[in-house]
Amino acid sequence: MRITCVVDDEAMPGSGLLAEHGISFFIASGGQGVLFDTGSTSRVLLANLARLEIGVEQIDALVISHAHYDHTGGLAGLLELRSGIPLYAHPDLFRERYARTSSGVEKIGPVVGRAALEKRVSLHLTTEPVEVAPGVWTSGEIAERAEIEGRSPRHVIRQGEDWLPDPYGDDLAVVLKTVEGLALICGCCHAGLLNTLHQVRHAFGAQPATIVGGTHLKDTAGADLDHVVEVLEQGGPPDLWLGHCTGRKAFRTLQAAFGERVRPCQAGTVMELPPPAP
Repeated sequence: MRITCVVDDEAMPGSGLLAEHGISFFIASGGQGVLFDTGSTSRVLLANLARLEIGVEQIDALVISHAHYDHTGGLAGLLELRSGIPLYAHPDLFRERYARTSSGVEKIGPVVGRAALEKRVSLHLTTEPVEVAPGVWTSGEIAERAEIEGRSPRHVIRQGEDWLPDPYGDDLAVVLKTVEGLALICGCCHAGLLNTLHQVRHAFGAQPATIVGGTHLKDTAGADLDHVVEVLEQGGPPDLWLGHCTGRKAFRTLQAAFGERVRPCQAGTVMELPPPAP
């Protein structure tokens, strides 16, 4: 298996890749390709795919971690070039999302609506884990959230005349089943990194040896961040390739705790994993 970071807030120096607030990964497994999230814009997604020599014809399936624009923004441009493939997401994907700003609220949901999307893809919305390519699975719904979540006080939904905190019900991750164990790829981890790991253990029976992507720890500090470190330490810390919404302070804290196991995951980063489990 190979994971390539296509879009991130930062790009590897000298790579010629573009950076933007958002995330996207291309996963190659068993002769198939899966694109997990699409960044914020079609311009950056398509330019980086071309620079990385990943043709859109290599994308056999799409997985969307959640509805926010920085994970769905590249869909429109991509689907003009590659349509008819399956797209996997949570059933709550099309709930309207908003963010509070100094001037009120603004929409931050998908730029492509459901009706338009259904004309371009085969839509698979489910709360259950699904294998989308050899050894590549969606996590399924992260329903149990006993641990801290990756929340922002700016994120809201509308219910009638009221504005309520976004429950991030659609948040999911991708799990890779290799012959040597599990790897976890996170989009934004609004459900919370530790809650996501709990779901992986519940659904797949093991702890991931590798964690990749955005962990939304940027607003986590003090005892809460120490708790994340303690839980990750249990049973041996995983390899951590972190970017997007992880936050510099959390990255430094994890790197201080786990040393060389913690690495940045900028656009252009390539991670080689063992073959998919049969």
